[in-house]
Amino acid sequence: MRAPALIALFALLASLTACSKRSTEGYPALLPMDEILTDQPLTPDPAPELEARADALRARADTMRNQ
Repeated sequence: MRAPALIALFALLASLTACSKRSTEGYPALLPMDEILTDQPLTPDPAPELEARADALRARADTMRNQ
């Protein structure tokens, strides 16, 4: 009865140890909350580019529906 519990505990500890060794390299830097919650517009404004991409996707979807 004790052996399966000890094996499970060892497996849990081993997995937690393996997870803690991961590198944070490649993750974006975190911004302070004050910078995130400002009311200033983004520079440059991404809306026109996103709208153009959305229009292109809609046109592509319409073409695929009509085939």
